Amino acid sequence: MERQKTFAHIFASITIMVWGTTFIATKILLDTFSPLEILLIRFVMGFLGLTLYDAIVNRGSRPPFNIRQELLFAAAGLSGVVIYYFLENVALTMTSASNVGIIVSVAPLTTAILGLFFLKDERFKITLVVGFLIASLGVALVMFNGKIEFELSLAGDLLSLLATVGWAIYSILLRKIDTKTYKVATYTKKIFFYGIIWMIPIALFSGFSVSATDFTPLNVTLLLFLGLGASATCFVSWNFAVNVLGVYKTSGYIYLTPLITLFTAALVLKEPVTLMALGGCLLIFVGLYLSKRNGKQRDIPADLAS
Repeated sequence: MERQKTFAHIFASITIMVWGTTFIATKILLDTFSPLEILLIRFVMGFLGLTLYDAIVNRGSRPPFNIRQELLFAAAGLSGVVIYYFLENVALTMTSASNVGIIVSVAPLTTAILGLFFLKDERFKITLVVGFLIASLGVALVMFNGKIEFELSLAGDLLSLLATVGWAIYSILLRKIDTKTYKVATYTKKIFFYGIIWMIPIALFSGFSVSATDFTPLNVTLLLFLGLGASATCFVSWNFAVNVLGVYKTSGYIYLTPLITLFTAALVLKEPVTLMALGGCLLIFVGLYLSKRNGKQRDIPADLAS
């Protein structure tokens, strides 16, 4: 079990490292594609990749049909694929990237709040709350990166906030899936499938239109990175981590996303890194350390979780 936990922490860390770089890829693709077009192409690629993997590794084995599990997959596809990623992509076109980054990166706190009411099998500790709050402050410092102004765009900011609710619901639903019957790649594939089904009606009414000329070598490379890397591979590794570590501990890694984005932008886009941002990085690590401590912390009273 300890070995599994070690791998889960490693997988969660690597996943966040990849997800932290997807902003640059998405930003480039938005010059050619709409937010929905990027999302649909990305997850179709991811679904096809997982289908091939499932057929080769799991030899296409199919667990018995279970309507309750299928409804969970459908709900997870709606919340974790459509609501989270679509709203986040749309928000990027309506407000600043700093605003979206700050708001979306508090998803672990949103998850913890919802989990207080819906996750009875996970312990919600005082140090978890303190750690999340410290990490949230660190996220804000990283995203401001020395800039005093915080541009407000109500519609975009509200969409970003709703996106965090979508991810929180997705994280909670993962804990309800029968992982003894379904292998992680199999149920991730099902989640992608339902996510695509949810996106089709939106695509029909939003004027989905792509042409062959849109698929330049650079765009194809970025889409493959988002589809096979950031979606198929990373969702499987993330879902595995949630199964082993639980929702709270795994969600805490999301706080590392702006940190990865910060240093990637500095390396690729030559954006400066300030002392304020470095201080934010330190707070993020302190917050993560506190949230993952296993000492005898005082639990949140049980009556608050009922």
